[in-house]
Amino acid sequence: MDKDKLYELKAQASQLKPIINIGKNGITDTVVEEIKKHLKANRMIKIKTLKSSREEKDTESIANELASATASQIVEIRGNSFVLYK
Repeated sequence: MDKDKLYELKAQASQLKPIINIGKNGITDTVVEEIKKHLKANRMIKIKTLKSSREEKDTESIANELASATASQIVEIRGNSFVLYK
């Protein structure tokens, strides 16, 4: 992905509301399937990690794991949320 496309996606991502919350159960098959479904419909989604999910892993490692599991790209990681694009 080139710089201009990434800049454009970040601008769009700032307007998104988190669709999925990752809670104390962490990344499950159900969560991955739900993310795949939303990515297919919307191409870009914002995901929020709750405090209970960050006890073992940080937001960046959760984002990397979900990006590889869903064959998507990380657009932005900011605080406790991140944006995936497919």
